[in-house]
Amino acid sequence: MPTLLIRNVRPMGASPVDVLVRDGRIAGIGTALSAPADATIEEGGGALLLPGLVEGHTHLDKTMWGMDWYRNEVGTNLIDKIENERAFRHASGHDAAAQSLALAKAFLALGTTRLRTHVDVDTQAGLRHLEGTLQTREALRDLQQIQIVAFPQSGLLGRPGTAELLDQSLALGADVLGGLDPCAIDGDPVKSLDVLFGIADKHQRPIDIHLHEPGAMGAFSLDLILQRTETLGMQGKVAVSHGFCLGDVAEREREMLLARMAKLGVVLITSAPPSRSVPPLLACRQAGVTVVGGNDGIRDAWTPYGNPDMLERAMLIGLRYNLRRDDEVEVALDTVTYSGARGCGFEAYGLVPGNRADLVLVDAQTLAHAVVSRPVRKLVVAGGRVVARDGALVAEVASL
Repeated sequence: MPTLLIRNVRPMGASPVDVLVRDGRIAGIGTALSAPADATIEEGGGALLLPGLVEGHTHLDKTMWGMDWYRNEVGTNLIDKIENERAFRHASGHDAAAQSLALAKAFLALGTTRLRTHVDVDTQAGLRHLEGTLQTREALRDLQQIQIVAFPQSGLLGRPGTAELLDQSLALGADVLGGLDPCAIDGDPVKSLDVLFGIADKHQRPIDIHLHEPGAMGAFSLDLILQRTETLGMQGKVAVSHGFCLGDVAEREREMLLARMAKLGVVLITSAPPSRSVPPLLACRQAGVTVVGGNDGIRDAWTPYGNPDMLERAMLIGLRYNLRRDDEVEVALDTVTYSGARGCGFEAYGLVPGNRADLVLVDAQTLAHAVVSRPVRKLVVAGGRVVARDGALVAEVASL
């Protein structure tokens, strides 16, 4: 493992310092650090220094990143998208291993060193998509920390055998158990969540539930999720992705739900889409709820949109929530840095000696400037290794 000395960088916009990296960790931060004899010196040139960026919600296995254009003619309902994608992937023999690796590397080139991906598990594809994404996690294990969520995209109860496949997924190495709309998709929220939490409890794994359900329906499902979190002692081990209902319900009801989420350590993960009601970001944070940012799908059968650039996602979060003050734009950045890492449970994160050396250098004056301008990543260090320069992976990483 090489020793690095990165000179003249500004951690989170602070005064210029040097950063010493040894054995994959930050060994020291200070002014005019002495260069060890074995150190490679990188000149930062006064660049802004960020910790490695965090993607809290994506779908690596679904992507068609780098493939020919997919013509999207799917219906508007959620179930239309689910069935269309399942049929397309089955007919095309979609290669989740190759595609997840391509998108993960694209994330890495732009400074994302920690990532949570939901991977489809269903009775048609079985564990094929999971196995492909596990290969990607292994290929990049020294460079990018990838959490895999075993996700029942087609629902849990409607396709018998799905629960058993989720159980097998956790046994094979999935890090997190996923869920989906217990009312709208499964039709029996009590049974759906009992099965889901039972599997998680068996394997002692955290849960991350897609909750698209609006208004009163979503609030009812969220209440059931919070009940089970408390009853099973899963405080700090549950995340709700999307949580659109929190943008629909009356303020008093939302305040009560957010207070319970904060008390139980239930995390909210959002892509801040422009087409749906979204949980109020600042109110969630004020209530003590950790809010994580993510892209959701990127260039797949659901959507032609998306880009594996977490500074761009932070900008889109800022736009969706009308964040204009510099300190507010910094909140958007926090969802894809420190809050992102904390909400997903990534350890040894941040610009502190002893932590894993995941570092991103950009030419920007301030944090808000970095979000708004999304500059080329001047240098990306992952696990103590230089993995990208000027927005492109170095040769030995690109060839993985």
